[in-house]
Formats: sequence, C-alpha cells, structure tokens
Amino acid sequence: MSQQTGKTKKNKAAVNGGTPQYTLAEFKRQSFLIVTSAIFLVYGLIFYYIPLGGWVMAFQKYKPKTGLLHSKWVGLAKFKFLFDDDKFIRVIRNTLAMGVLNLIATFIMAIVFAILLNEVRTTLVKKGIQTISYMPHFLSWIIVTGILHDALSANGVVNEVIQFFGGTPIVFFGETKYFWPIVAFANVWKETGWNAIIYLAAITAIDPCLYEAASIDGAGRLSKIIHITLPSIRPTIMILLLINVGNVLNAGFEVQYLLGNDVIKSVSDTIDIYVLNWGISQSDFSLGTAAGIFKSVVSIILIVIANGMAKRAGEERLF
Repeated sequence: MSQQTGKTKKNKAAVNGGTPQYTLAEFKRQSFLIVTSAIFLVYGLIFYYIPLGGWVMAFQKYKPKTGLLHSKWVGLAKFKFLFDDDKFIRVIRNTLAMGVLNLIATFIMAIVFAILLNEVRTTLVKKGIQTISYMPHFLSWIIVTGILHDALSANGVVNEVIQFFGGTPIVFFGETKYFWPIVAFANVWKETGWNAIIYLAAITAIDPCLYEAASIDGAGRLSKIIHITLPSIRPTIMILLLINVGNVLNAGFEVQYLLGNDVIKSVSDTIDIYVLNWGISQSDFSLGTAAGIFKSVVSIILIVIANGMAKRAGEERLF
C-alpha cells in the first residue's frame, strides 16, 4: 500500500511540474535518442558555431602565416574600406535587385503552380506534371547555365524563333538590361516545381467538406481558390515568406558567375563574387570575411523586421 502511495506521489509530482527522476535505467532506455541527438549537436558545433571564430579575421590584417592569434588588429578598417568602395556598393545593389526579383518570381510562381496543379483532376497527368516540374531542381547550375547560354546565344533557339517571325536577333549576354530577368527566369525554371511541393501538401490538408459546401452554394473553381484555398494555405505562405526574406542577399553565385562576362559585369557581380575576388583571388581574407559578416547581419535584420511586421499584422511568424 505504501509503495503504491509513493508511486502515486511521484506521478503527481511529475504531472504538477515536479523534478523528473533521472535514473540509469531511464538513460539506458533513451540511449538511442541521446546518442543520435549528441551526433547532430556535435555536428552543429563543429560546422556551424566553431567556424564563427573566423569572424575575427574581419577585424585583423590576417595573414595565414601568423594565424588568428598573431595577426595585426585593425578594428573596423576593413568595413570602412568596404563602404568606401564604389564597387562594393554596386554589388550590394546587384545582389538586392536579383534577390528581390528571385524572391518575387519564385515565390509567386510556386504558389500559382501548386494551385493550378491541384486543379488537375486526372491523377496520372497530375503526377506526371509534378514529377517533370521538380526534376530541374536536381540539375546542377553548371548544366542549367549551359542550357540557358546555348538557348540564348546568337545562334540559339530563342534567336532562331525571333528571326523566324521577322525580328532582329538579341544579344542577351551583351546588354545589361537582360541579365537580371534571365537570372530570375533561371531560378523560376529550376525551383518552381520543387518549391510547390510544400504548398501542395498544405492544399491536400484542406477539409474537402469546404469545397463541397462551396459547390452546393454555386461557387466555381476560381471562387473556391480565392475564398478557400488561398486563406487555408496563408499560414504556410507567411512562414515561407519570412524564411525567404532572410535569403534576399543570397541571390546566388553560380548562375551569376557562369553567365556573367566583362560586358555585363556591372550588373552581374554579387556579394559572393566580390568575396571570391578579394578573399581568394587577392588573398585578402579579412576583407572577404567582413563582406560575409555584412551579408549575414543584414539577413538577420531583414528576418527580424519581417517577423515583427507579421506579428503586428496578426499573421503567422517565426518567433
């Protein structure tokens, strides 16, 4: 009787927020989960947090032979050099412009594609379109940019179509005004199908009774999309939008580096290419690190601002 009373007290203490009993048997029972969690914890520490110590280079005149501990301390001199450099201001403009274009184009197209694909009634056709649409995601940017370069070259298929209809061939990679739309198109073509998967999952979670009730009331497909589908997936849209806002400065590296040339360099260079040119090509690791810190800080600020705006608007938010 006394043992049962003791167990009852322990259970009540646990339910009421009492201190849990950590015993050797409990650790053995949870050993697999503990070991698995420890592996990911160590992985995160090694590859995500310990490398942050390298940020010290941004405040030093870093030389590999002297290392982090003995390199000359220069304070904010590298950051001052960045913002006095007209080229860095230009790459910030390019990165923001392409980042915003990519965000708007890929975000909207993924939602539109998911909704339209959901309206396809034939299951076989729907699965076929979905499979084909997200296959480009698995192609490397080397292949994607190669296809784009061949299609948009002077003798490419696009200029052949233009000439067929009596138009004048366009030098797509010889004029700056075409580069940003080309980058946006490349991201849409490559990522729309993949990005639409999560929206399709959110759409499938909508109660079918809502659509049935709307049909009884005489609603058409467009009305169902506007009044049922979009409001139902709005929380998913907001969360993904907030996440993607933080990636605005991650406008890309491969597509700009591979498609860019000296003629359009003024609009093709991004922060990542700037870091490559200074940090690797010219061995100024401190300046490259400073540019990377600037990029990370701006991304965090954008997420915090967007999250605060979503909070004030009563929408879903990250934190």
